[in-house]
Amino acid sequence: MRLLTVLLTCFFLVACSKAPYTKIPATGTILAFGDSLTYGYNVQPEHSYPSVLARLSGRNVVNAGVSGEVTADGLERLTELLNDNHYDFLILLEGGNDILQNLSQVQLKDNLARMIEVAQEHNVPVLLLAVPTKNLLAPPAALYQELADTHKVPLMNHLISRLMKQSKYKLDTVHFNEAGYEEMAGEIYREMKKLGAF
Repeated sequence: MRLLTVLLTCFFLVACSKAPYTKIPATGTILAFGDSLTYGYNVQPEHSYPSVLARLSGRNVVNAGVSGEVTADGLERLTELLNDNHYDFLILLEGGNDILQNLSQVQLKDNLARMIEVAQEHNVPVLLLAVPTKNLLAPPAALYQELADTHKVPLMNHLISRLMKQSKYKLDTVHFNEAGYEEMAGEIYREMKKLGAF
C-alpha cells in the first residue's frame, strides 16, 4: 500500500511538472502580434524583439506589429492572419493604445478575449503579455490576469511594466530602445523555454 502511494505521488509530480506545450519544430513559425512594442518603433528591424527572438530560438518569428493599433482593429487583423496562415505559437501583446487613448476597458478585455479564443479555435498556443496602466507606478492592468485565468493561458504580467520603469531600456515614455527590446526578447525566450516551446 505504501509503495502504491509513493508511485502515485511520483506520477502526479511528473504530470504536474510537465511543460504545457509541445516543442515548436525547427521549421515552425511563431506569430508575434501586437502594436508598436512588437513592431519595434524607431529601431532598425533587426533590433525589434521578434527579430531578436528569432535569433535566440532558431525559429521563424513573424513580426505582426502595427504601430498605433487598438484592439478593435487588432482583433480583425489577427482573425484574418490565423484564418489564412498556419502558426505554431502566438505571442499576444496588445492593449497599450486602448489604455493610452482612454478607450473602454470592457471593450479592450472583450477584444483580447476574442483574440485568445480565435487562436485556441485554430489550436495555436498563446502567451499573453500584460501592458501597464497609466498610473505613475505603471502596474500591469488587472484585466490581463483575469483573461489568463479565464482562458487558461500563460501570462507575462510584469515584463513590460518592469522595463518601462528603467530608463536604460526606454526610448521615450512608451517605447523601448535597442537594449529594451533585447531584454524583452530574452525574457520571452526564457519563458517559452519554461513552457516547453523550445
